[in-house]
Amino acid sequence: MRFNVIKKRYAMAVDTRRCVGCSACSLACKAENDLPIEGFRSWVETETKGTFPNLAMEIRSERCEQCSNAACVSNCPTGASHYSKGGVVLVDRDLCTGCKACVAACPFSARYIHPDGYADKCTFCLHRVERGQQVACAENCPTKSLTFGDANDPESDIARLLRERQWKQLDTAAGTKPNLYYLV
Repeated sequence: MRFNVIKKRYAMAVDTRRCVGCSACSLACKAENDLPIEGFRSWVETETKGTFPNLAMEIRSERCEQCSNAACVSNCPTGASHYSKGGVVLVDRDLCTGCKACVAACPFSARYIHPDGYADKCTFCLHRVERGQQVACAENCPTKSLTFGDANDPESDIARLLRERQWKQLDTAAGTKPNLYYLV
């Protein structure tokens, strides 16, 4: 008998109703990954829509969208940008030349060039996940607005949230199939 094996697909949901823009996620990421002063793998965006006095503001924590059809991977001339466990997009520092092709290809502006000369970005804390730990940004979020997990596991918190809540994704027209969901 043959069984269909469903691969893990790591994803994150950002609850835009809970995020207060405190930047604890960005600071936790910076500390966890020993990032340089000018380097950020996550950040907070504030978007205001409408016309006064009918305005609506959305605050959201952003990072690499960990796309299933990542332009950064297909545009990397050295193969440094690649898919890893759970579909996480990583950069092999030893193969990266710092050419910035991946930076230019990313529709989410989620990469930067590290002072040591390689492209850097969010890794969904794969080093922590492999040890059974939570990603640093979600673990340190005081409002619990970040949910990380395997979207292909129907019992996971992220899969439940995606079933039960309305959500959106950024720049879906780019065709990259992001794995970052914004709960609305």
